[in-house]
Amino acid sequence: MLKVWGRRNSINVMKVLWICDELNLPIEQIDAGLQYGIVNTPEYAAMNPNRRVPTIDDHGTILFESNVICRYLAVKHQRHDLMPGDLEDRFSVERWMDWASISISQGMTPLFWQLVRTPEEKRSAETIANAIVESERCMRIINDQVEKTGFMHGDYFTLADVPSAAFVHRWFKLPIAHASLPALEDYYQRMLKRPAYVKHVALELS
Repeated sequence: MLKVWGRRNSINVMKVLWICDELNLPIEQIDAGLQYGIVNTPEYAAMNPNRRVPTIDDHGTILFESNVICRYLAVKHQRHDLMPGDLEDRFSVERWMDWASISISQGMTPLFWQLVRTPEEKRSAETIANAIVESERCMRIINDQVEKTGFMHGDYFTLADVPSAAFVHRWFKLPIAHASLPALEDYYQRMLKRPAYVKHVALELS
């Protein structure tokens, strides 16, 4: 059985659990990271020297980095709807996956940590203000893309949507002023019609 190490409130673990569910894969999920520990043990470090989550063991194939795991699972199970076989389409999907994980996280990660995981008296107003600006910039990019194509890659759901849609949920749930972005709001509502997204991603922030 596929083993997945990581706590369910990690956005990167959410992505992997979401795709496992989309693929109907039976898994063993093992809580790890933050309060659960495990990641600093020698055994875990042997699998993932970065000592972060998620990590998977798929019958001896050990991988870390959430986007890589999602790609691996989609390709292994020949889900060309999630990861197209056509070269141009595939790398269109990959660019949006990496853009989301690199660019959106620049604003959303500090914003989330400041507003959700940092006591109010220890928060930095400057960090929050800067993170709001950067996060909204990225949300506007998603809004413009899905307004043109429906989803991040094209007119159907692919792995390109997974990192972006995970951040979109967090953005809408954070206690900040939200710009009016109709296409983004419609995109979020369509994601909420996917049972696996609701189960693994659209959770209370913690």
